[in-house]
Amino acid sequence: MKDALPSLTEIPYSAYTEQETFDREMEKLFQGPVWHFLGLASSIQKAGDFITNEIAGIPVVTVRSGFEYKAFVNRCVHRGSLLCLEQKGKIDQFSCVYHGWTYDLNGNLTGVAFERGIKGNGGMPKDFNKSDYTLRELKVEVFCGVIFGSFDKKIAPIESYAGLEITQGMSRVLPKTPILIGRTSQLIHSNWKVYVENNHDSYHASILHSFFTTFKLNRLTQAGGIVINEAGGSHISFSKRKQETDDHAYDSEKLRSNHEEFGLKDPGALAFIDEFDDQISLQILTLFPLIVFHQISNSLCIRQIIPRGVKQVEIVWWYYGFEDDTDTLRSARLMQINLVGPAGYISMEDGAVGEFVQRNAYYSEGASGIIKMGGDDYKSSPSRVTEAAIRGFWKQYHDHMRC
Repeated sequence: MKDALPSLTEIPYSAYTEQETFDREMEKLFQGPVWHFLGLASSIQKAGDFITNEIAGIPVVTVRSGFEYKAFVNRCVHRGSLLCLEQKGKIDQFSCVYHGWTYDLNGNLTGVAFERGIKGNGGMPKDFNKSDYTLRELKVEVFCGVIFGSFDKKIAPIESYAGLEITQGMSRVLPKTPILIGRTSQLIHSNWKVYVENNHDSYHASILHSFFTTFKLNRLTQAGGIVINEAGGSHISFSKRKQETDDHAYDSEKLRSNHEEFGLKDPGALAFIDEFDDQISLQILTLFPLIVFHQISNSLCIRQIIPRGVKQVEIVWWYYGFEDDTDTLRSARLMQINLVGPAGYISMEDGAVGEFVQRNAYYSEGASGIIKMGGDDYKSSPSRVTEAAIRGFWKQYHDHMRC
C-alpha cells in the first residue's frame, strides 16, 4: 500500500538539495514509465542516419534502421565506451573506437575484434555467444514528427499517456513535419524541478518578465486559460494577444516588470502572424516530466530539460519551423529566437530566479515553498492567476516516486 500523498501546496526546499532524492529520480522517474524527447524525425530520413542526445545525462543514439526508428543507450556492452561520437551522421553499423566491437542497426552484436585470439592464443571463451549481448534498447514512438523514447517497454502510447487535450495542443503547434532551424543550450545552477516548476507557473510570467508586460505580449488580463491532464503533470497555459485597452489592473499593481517608457528601435520581435488561425499568441505546453513545447508569437520550440545532478540543469532549445514556411514567416521565427534561450529578452530571467531559489534552498531550515495560489487542487482553469499546474506536476511526480 502506498503512503499518503504528500502535500501539494507546501513543497520542502530539501526536495531540491538531496542527493538521495536525485538518485531515486534517476531510477524511478527518468528510467521509468515516462516519455523523453529524442529528436526530430526530419533529421533522420534515410536508412543509417543517426542523431545523438541524452536523457538525464544518459547518452542515447537514435537511428533509422530500414523504415523503423530505433533508439539505444549509446554505450558499448564491452567496456562502456560511447559508440557514436558525433551529434549526427550516417552509418551502416555501430562500431566502438575502443576495442572495435560492432553492432547492426538493430543493436545486435555482430563482431568482436580477435574473438578467437591469434594462432590459438587469447580470445573470448569458447562458450561466448554474441547473441547474448545487445545494446540497451528504448521504446520509440514518433508523434507529429517528433521522436520520443522511453526506457519502459510497457509505457502507454503518447496519446494515452498525455491525454486528449494535451496531444491536441501538441498537434496544434505541430500540424506538419517540423524541421530544425536553430539550437541553443544553457546551464542553470538550480535543481531541475525548480526549472520545471517555472514552466508550469503561469502566475509569474507577466510579473517577472518585463518584456512580456511592457510590450503587452502576455498579461494575466488577456483571454486565456490553463489545461491540466488527468495525471496532473502535463499542462497547457495559453493566452491571446491583448485586444482590450483597459490596463487599470496592471497599472494599479505598480509591477516592477511594467516599463511604459521602454521601446524598441526594431519592432520585428513584436510581430505576430496568426498562423494557426485562433488568435493564440502564447502557448506553453509541458509533457511530464522533462519536455516543454512553446509558441511565443511565431517562435516555435521544444525545450529539452537535462538534469545534471542535484544542483544543475541544462536546457536545450530546439527551434523549429516547417518546410513550406513563407519567407515572412521564416524571418519572424528567426527574429523571435531573440525572445527565448540563454540570453532571450524573456527567458533570461527564468534562469536567474531559478538560481536565486537554489541558493536559499540549502539554508531553508526545514521551510517549504508555498503553492496555494488558486486553491489546493490541480484542475484546469480559465484563469492563469493560479499555481494549479505546479501542484499537478508534484502530484504526478509523487505518483512515480512512490511506485
